[in-house]
Amino acid sequence: MVHFGDIPEEFCNKEKSKIVILPIPYDGTSTWVKGSDKGPEALLDASANMELYDIETDTEVYLQGIYTAPVIKENKSPEAMVAASEKEAAKYLAQGKFLVSIGGEHSVSIGPITAHAKKYANLSVLQIDAHTDLRDSYEGSKNNHACVMARAQDLCPIVQVGIRSMDVGEKDRLNPNRVFWAHTITDNEQWMDKAIDLLTEDVYLTIDLDGFDPSILPSTGTPEPGGLQWYPTLKFLRKLIERKNLVGFDIVELCPNPDEKSSDFLATKLLYKILSYKFAK
Repeated sequence: MVHFGDIPEEFCNKEKSKIVILPIPYDGTSTWVKGSDKGPEALLDASANMELYDIETDTEVYLQGIYTAPVIKENKSPEAMVAASEKEAAKYLAQGKFLVSIGGEHSVSIGPITAHAKKYANLSVLQIDAHTDLRDSYEGSKNNHACVMARAQDLCPIVQVGIRSMDVGEKDRLNPNRVFWAHTITDNEQWMDKAIDLLTEDVYLTIDLDGFDPSILPSTGTPEPGGLQWYPTLKFLRKLIERKNLVGFDIVELCPNPDEKSSDFLATKLLYKILSYKFAK
């Protein structure tokens, strides 16, 4: 697996890099389109074709050092994967690295979220997603991809953005005052400050790529119509990072299609934009 951005060797050194990208190519509990285990590789491959200068921030964030960590290969069960990814995430956090995890299905976020919650006592989690993912258990596992935000909610406050699909059984765990439904935010920006105000100072961001509209990102396992668009999402993320302390994030559910590369490129560009906002701050 290539290192992120195909950057010069001097800027992807494990010890000197401020940023670590952790690939977790797990796809053991997804229920429709399979293939998110190929997501990390597709994202990294696309990154080799990305310009490393960010126009908006007038920065080259790769100069901070971006180390691409070895892949987490644990796939015996979602529980084993979560334990392995939490352990690896905690290791990098203890070294003072800024950690970005890439999936894989959304269950891969549970380990990194748990590791961050143990380090940051006042953590909150911001979710961008089409789905609430608030089932307490699904298909026999509490670590199923449909349960990721229930596990986050066990640890800290959460805010959910872009939601447009859920099971009626999830209503018991859902706090409607902390959900920004896709149909209510498509034609205005007033929601952005409201969502950010609900978060604590230290924020972990989890992005399921199906939060975006399929017109700009079709290659995901469970595409839903009516999703987020590129520039409003970037505006929201920049506001978030300017006002809060983003301590880590993940990008998951890229399900690459060999005939459709724009989704891979959006995912890698999104990752680089978030890092650009974070380190420009």
